[in-house]
Amino acid sequence: MSHRTLTAERLVAGYERGRRVLDGASLTVPAGRRLALLGANGSGKTTLLRCLSGALEPVAGTVAVDGERLQHTRRGLRAHRQEVQLVLQDPDDQLFSASVAQDVSFGPLNLGLPEDAVRGRVAEALALLGVGHLAGRPTHQLSYGERKRVAIAGAVAMRPCVLLLDEPTAGLDPSAVAEALAALERLRASGSTVVMSTHDVDLALRWADDVAVVVDRAVVQGAPAEVLADDALLARARLDRPWALTVGARLRSLGLLPDGALPRDVASLLAALPEGVTP
Repeated sequence: MSHRTLTAERLVAGYERGRRVLDGASLTVPAGRRLALLGANGSGKTTLLRCLSGALEPVAGTVAVDGERLQHTRRGLRAHRQEVQLVLQDPDDQLFSASVAQDVSFGPLNLGLPEDAVRGRVAEALALLGVGHLAGRPTHQLSYGERKRVAIAGAVAMRPCVLLLDEPTAGLDPSAVAEALAALERLRASGSTVVMSTHDVDLALRWADDVAVVVDRAVVQGAPAEVLADDALLARARLDRPWALTVGARLRSLGLLPDGALPRDVASLLAALPEGVTP
């Protein structure tokens, strides 16, 4: 894995009868950063991820890694998919082998790597996702959360520069969400750039270094505390303001929080309160 920048410039894409899902959408995925992609159902988040991964060729616009444009040829797509990997929302769309280890080894084997290198990549990916103990388990015996992490491990085994994750926490209970986020933190620490689409504005605020909102067939990108405090933008995008920003702003108006950046999660909010003040 290495730090490379993924960009999309003025993408136009659509599916049905010429209807445009994206129309002039641009996005920069900074190298080594965590980016949350937000938007309502049908806004175009998955379409954008598919364009970024090469799975969908846009009608117009470009996708590039470090300025090198994606070419939708067999050779171009093969090269791009060694740099950028997409993991779909439903893990059952990607898991098909008899065992976890076999499934995770599929991509590296297709690269023509020797068996010892493949085994090393599989072990590394499973360890990063915290599912090494599941290597010999049949995929159909896994929980939903385990299947999600195994699907991500299959992408990680390709050692891409950028991981695109479509709703990786959707459908998970709180403990499974915590496990998934811990796995994503290990990926970040190992050098991966991670893009996560989500509907959860609170999760985006506390997790992401950058956020991008897909709205009106375009993309608005910026710092989480700024973009997610823009009530007009959130209304257009049919998203709610994160609770931490709402509560923090109210506490500041009461003189209980100092000026500066508002807290982005429970721990930082409690830490910012004056001594002797409890919620």
